[in-house]
Amino acid sequence: MRAQEAPGRISHAIAMQGEPALSPGFACLPYADPHARKGGTIHLGELGVFNNLNPYGINAGDSAAGLAGPVYESLMARSYDEPFTLYGLVAESVETDDARDYVVFRLNPKAHFSDGAPITARDVVFSFNLLKARGRPQQRAAYGLVRSIEAVDDHTLRYDLAGADDRELPLILAIMPVLPAHVMTEKRFVDDGLAIPLGSGPYKVAEVKPGERLVLRRDPDYWGRDLPINCGLYNFDEVVFDYGRDDNSLFEAFKAGLIDYREETDPHRWVGGYDFAARRDGRVIVESLPLGGPKGLRGFAFNTRRPIFKDPRLREALATMFDFEWLNANLYSGLYTRTKSFFDESALSSSGRPASAAERALLAPYPDAVREDILDGTWTPPRSDGTGRDRELAKKALDLAEQAGWTLRDGALTRDGQKLGFEILVNDREQERLALYYSGLLRRIGVDARVRLVDDAQFQGRRQRFDFDMMIGLWQASASPGNEQRMRWGGDSANQEASYNLAGAKSPAIDAMIAALQAARSREAFVTAARALDRVLLSGFYVVPLYHSHAQWIAHWRRIAHPTALPHYAQPLFGDALETWSLSAPPEPQLDRR
Repeated sequence: MRAQEAPGRISHAIAMQGEPALSPGFACLPYADPHARKGGTIHLGELGVFNNLNPYGINAGDSAAGLAGPVYESLMARSYDEPFTLYGLVAESVETDDARDYVVFRLNPKAHFSDGAPITARDVVFSFNLLKARGRPQQRAAYGLVRSIEAVDDHTLRYDLAGADDRELPLILAIMPVLPAHVMTEKRFVDDGLAIPLGSGPYKVAEVKPGERLVLRRDPDYWGRDLPINCGLYNFDEVVFDYGRDDNSLFEAFKAGLIDYREETDPHRWVGGYDFAARRDGRVIVESLPLGGPKGLRGFAFNTRRPIFKDPRLREALATMFDFEWLNANLYSGLYTRTKSFFDESALSSSGRPASAAERALLAPYPDAVREDILDGTWTPPRSDGTGRDRELAKKALDLAEQAGWTLRDGALTRDGQKLGFEILVNDREQERLALYYSGLLRRIGVDARVRLVDDAQFQGRRQRFDFDMMIGLWQASASPGNEQRMRWGGDSANQEASYNLAGAKSPAIDAMIAALQAARSREAFVTAARALDRVLLSGFYVVPLYHSHAQWIAHWRRIAHPTALPHYAQPLFGDALETWSLSAPPEPQLDRR
């Protein structure tokens, strides 16, 4: 069997398309500072609570922050200066063939867990089998494409991927967390959510107050401190996460110096809330940093499993009523841009671009999957007159609803004697405010959209069971979309509990575009497939698109700082531990923050 395989290539890195940007002898990631100061503590605020320390299980919705990466490591790690390229971490090299029908990882013999036990191929096989059986739906779906896994020796793993026809799969396997087979069991993975995790990363869990506080402390015996992929990263001796149920209290804690860093999401607060003494005298710095890469999409998701939402014409009618122009001007100080694509503001977006001949060929077997105005790139979300009571939009919405069989009678949108009503499920005050605004707009055309605010636990449970009519979802976009699209939109995930297919999308055209995306061998073919997928999703009106910002709004105390260089394909400040940050001066005496 193996003798007949095409010869592969052993490399220090693997890219989704093209070649890795950094050569085998690279010293540091382009956006990391090799001279960053080591030491000190960073205090971070987290909104909500946590009730487990397992970020990979099916019930990991309330998992504590900061565990994936700082505590649990993967075989390879990502460079956010490239669309999707991985460099050696636990695995010092990767080998695959041109067809990517197999992949071999060779482990770094120096790698060990924080208790000193070496990381071996047995740990990787154990992790793969455990996550395939008990991991999150997207892991189970991806790992299910693997024909077999073999521990060739203590430091060599081989995956047989023949027939998967998924060029991203070797990269998905490379970012799988490596769990300790000598400590972890299936029962502990599933049931013992607050057991102190044992990983191989630069930090260990030092303190846990469930739902309130998590402290990570640097492992002085961390095996990978001198690897190029870690150069200039993980600079603090301690990372402290303090949880708060209310964002206003977290903001007050930041103003008081109890939290070092804050990412602001409230435009009102960003415009007028940062005029306090520490900001004025320069002890607090505020920055608006550019967001690179596709912007993704946030919006109200229709649960098309519900009979009332089966017709895309009704979904479009309801989406037409969302008045972004009034909302942005009156509530958000004009800081947002309406989102018009699932890969907005990138080469992958179909918006403003007529479909190429290659796209049309890809879509040809599905003649009804894409609307003509979306195919020619002229469609955009409806634009209102900004008054908050645009009659033309309401008329258009009622016309679309009538095409789907709904008519306005006695002030209610009705079909076959049934009045149109549904529930919008939310789990925080910001979502509630937005949903109430949208509900008021829908009431103008006779739709009874009720808003229900529930706690995090109930929200997660109902989301995972798809027990909702409508909810707000976020579909973040990378510069290299791939495997995750199956779990968001693939037909097999529509009824798979806890998948990210909130809308219940189930379309042969979607499945075919995702398959083309994963099989693409060139950048041109990849962009073609992404744009075609974007057009099919937009034509389905599965989501009422909301808005996005062109910048990330951050504030931090002057005692911490980030490097001058920023990565191209991620938020400028990424990761729960803000891994590129460091102290800007020698540590000062610490406040008692307990």
